[in-house]
Amino acid sequence: MFYDDVQFTAHDWRNRNRIKTPRGPAWLTIPVGTSLRRLICEVGIGSSKWQATHWKTLRQFYGRAPFFEAYEGWLRTVYLERAWGDLSTLNQWLIKAIAREHLAIRTEFLESSRFTLAGKKQDRVLDLLGQVQADVYVSGPAGKAYLQTERFHAQGIELVWKDYGGYPEYPQFYPPFEHHVTVLDLLLHAGPDAPYFIWGWRQDRQASRAPA
Repeated sequence: MFYDDVQFTAHDWRNRNRIKTPRGPAWLTIPVGTSLRRLICEVGIGSSKWQATHWKTLRQFYGRAPFFEAYEGWLRTVYLERAWGDLSTLNQWLIKAIAREHLAIRTEFLESSRFTLAGKKQDRVLDLLGQVQADVYVSGPAGKAYLQTERFHAQGIELVWKDYGGYPEYPQFYPPFEHHVTVLDLLLHAGPDAPYFIWGWRQDRQASRAPA
């Protein structure tokens, strides 16, 4: 679910991500201004100069990656052949394309802006989950500060805290290894093996623990 009809927050992950360089992680940022008086789905992208800059930067630091050529045509489409008018459209297109074309994920994607929702904050989330008949809600660990587990359980929804630990390392340029970078880093280094480093290793670990 793309929760894109809530307030935009500056200095967040919605308009920037990190890549790996010889000097350590570096930000790739899409300039969208810092105004907080707009919803995520209202954030426009003005100049397209950032696209050529990002493309050159990716080629500079990943051009020799094992699978750069395999994804080069797709990256050219993103950065050189398409114009992006707003941030939400760009993010949704990227997430769907990476999920479906490169990670073989078949999950259905929806936008919260298609629903008429009541309340604010947690109430609004619970209304949305009820309308889509969700039975599991995955939250980042920061949600522990404001989400009330009992309210989700009362609605028959399991509240799961996302665990970002334990992911295996893959061959990556410029040691030491850095986990907190864009998924492009994984794709360009691991190619078709990328899904293993996201969830396949968990399945292997569960299988090894299963009784004989």
